[in-house]
Amino acid sequence: MERGTFSSGLAVFFATLGSAVGLGNIWKFPYLTGQYGGGAFLLVYFLCIIFVGLPVMLSEFFIGRSTRKGAVGAFEKIAPDTSWKNIGKMGVAASYLIMFFYSCVAGWVYYYLFKAIRGDFVSITMESASVQFGSVVTSAVIPLFWQCVVMAVVSGILILGIRKGIERVTKTLMPLLFVLIIICDIQALSLPGAMDGVRFLFEVDFEKLTGTAILTALGLAFFKLSLGMGTMITYASYFTKENNLLGTGLKVAASDTIVSLLAGLAIFPTVFSFGLEPGAGPGLLFMTIPLIFSQMPFGSLLLTAFFFLTAIAATTAMLSLVEVPVAYLMEEKNIPRRTAVLINGVLIFAIGILATLSADKASVLGHITFMGRGFFDWFDYLSSNILMPLGGLLIVLFTSHVVSRRSFAQELTNNGTLKIEWFLPFFFFVTRYITPALLIVIFLNAVGIISW
Repeated sequence: MERGTFSSGLAVFFATLGSAVGLGNIWKFPYLTGQYGGGAFLLVYFLCIIFVGLPVMLSEFFIGRSTRKGAVGAFEKIAPDTSWKNIGKMGVAASYLIMFFYSCVAGWVYYYLFKAIRGDFVSITMESASVQFGSVVTSAVIPLFWQCVVMAVVSGILILGIRKGIERVTKTLMPLLFVLIIICDIQALSLPGAMDGVRFLFEVDFEKLTGTAILTALGLAFFKLSLGMGTMITYASYFTKENNLLGTGLKVAASDTIVSLLAGLAIFPTVFSFGLEPGAGPGLLFMTIPLIFSQMPFGSLLLTAFFFLTAIAATTAMLSLVEVPVAYLMEEKNIPRRTAVLINGVLIFAIGILATLSADKASVLGHITFMGRGFFDWFDYLSSNILMPLGGLLIVLFTSHVVSRRSFAQELTNNGTLKIEWFLPFFFFVTRYITPALLIVIFLNAVGIISW
């Protein structure tokens, strides 16, 4: 079965950035930045990128490109007949679990884009915004329909393949996402009182930089870049041999952060201008944003643009997540791409129904819980708190203790054509000692064993 590749370094960048950019960029990262000290938090976050995000990303890039295999086959090729291939299986499992609930939230975004186009948010009030969102998450029909639409869109793109599907879509949508964010930024920053929102994001306040803030920055540096779940391994297996892995990693990490901050500049100046309190989570995205945009000049148009860019972020992230099990079925089970995509699309939607119908306590399955969590929360907890950090830890242990430094150096330097020898001693030291220690901290914090 012929294996596809991206056509160029630019295609690699947009596809990888599309994997990293998701719904968390739109509301979670900007809010946490303001909550934990603005510029001070950003400084810590950048350090965490250097010591956690970038090492794990480059490790996944190496595993994927050097083997030309997906998450499971890559480990088997480097260390045949060993238990290391279970890391890839953990990545596939994490991708499934994330998609079960992420497809639900993406369905909400698609529905809100449809409502914005239809003009449903004209003259909306906080009370009616809350009622509208509540009716969506508790409905037994609406969220399932839009979850199905999401999976149909993602599956249709993936069936087209690497270049005609993933590459063509991400090369089109990622620049468009930047344009839409900047348009929203310009309008938001022109509002009276907008500078209060800017100060919330960027004002340096080291007093807010608590232990919790540092652990949060550490976790974000890992989770925001789609690490530990096989996506970067799978995408890297489609990279060209000429692609600069270090350059791609640096550009993706920087661009992902820029997208988050630009989203913050679209949201928080607007929030502060209307005298509302910044809040995290679905309440901000699905209730506060429609309320404040509806009261602005050209509000309906801007709200449509905002939910369109949010839908772009959700879709491109989902492409990389679903591609992980698709590649697994194609390579390990010898199933054609179209069939593999359809199998995964149906499977994710079918099990995702459990998440969609348990997203709220008032939902159809909201009353079914185990140890205090429903299906939606368990899918989130097991993937984000267990499989992803544990997978990231095992990946850096694998590349720093099983893979030879010589083969890693050859891959990073493209067989010596890239003059980055200055970087290699630092990288090998960090991946062997510092990154594993920090990932252990992330894991222990995620499961609640340690906290500050």
